[in-house]
Amino acid sequence: MAMQRIRRPAPPAPPSRAGVLPLIGGALCLDFANTSSGRGGRLHRENLRSYDLLLVWCAHAGIFAARKRHALAKLAATRPAAAARTLRRALALREAIHAIAAALGRGARPPAPAVARLNRELGRAMARARLRPAAGGFVWEWGPERPTLDGMLDPILRSAAELLVGPVGDRVKQCPGRHCGWVFLDRTKNRRRRWCEMEVCGARAKARRYRARQRAA
Repeated sequence: MAMQRIRRPAPPAPPSRAGVLPLIGGALCLDFANTSSGRGGRLHRENLRSYDLLLVWCAHAGIFAARKRHALAKLAATRPAAAARTLRRALALREAIHAIAAALGRGARPPAPAVARLNRELGRAMARARLRPAAGGFVWEWGPERPTLDGMLDPILRSAAELLVGPVGDRVKQCPGRHCGWVFLDRTKNRRRRWCEMEVCGARAKARRYRARQRAA
């Protein structure tokens, strides 16, 4: 009689860091792309595992205040299916932004599906954009007049559009740190920035090189 293989339960996912992630991207859209790390590897870490965690990150990133976060959480509780759809849209948009930024970081052509996804979401956001009189002229005002479950995507999309058509798109880089992959704007004068955070990925790489030299010796 064949013995049945005992399936071990999967280890629990590490706690989300949505409310404490370092905002080192240099642009809101890049910080949003950095809410996941280690893509495609065994140490992939997803910090936006629910709509509520998406709201936590948005408040952390300054998209809206805690008061609005709680109001949207109450709205999501009454419309769980719509909140789940918004989360899926947000994650798909995030991956599109990350794919485009990673391609720019290595000097490659951004993948067409990612650009198409960004344009579809940008079209939705532009339908809600309007001009508002201001001192000396007009300014853009993005987002719905009343809170909606997907309203937080509008400022992220605006950030992505302004980044890609602006003069700093060639400064986008991707951290080469192990299990990282974060993207950021290199605003240094000599464009020598390499790591998302020198104190984290840079220090880890330095420690690995030191241990390798010790073993070789």
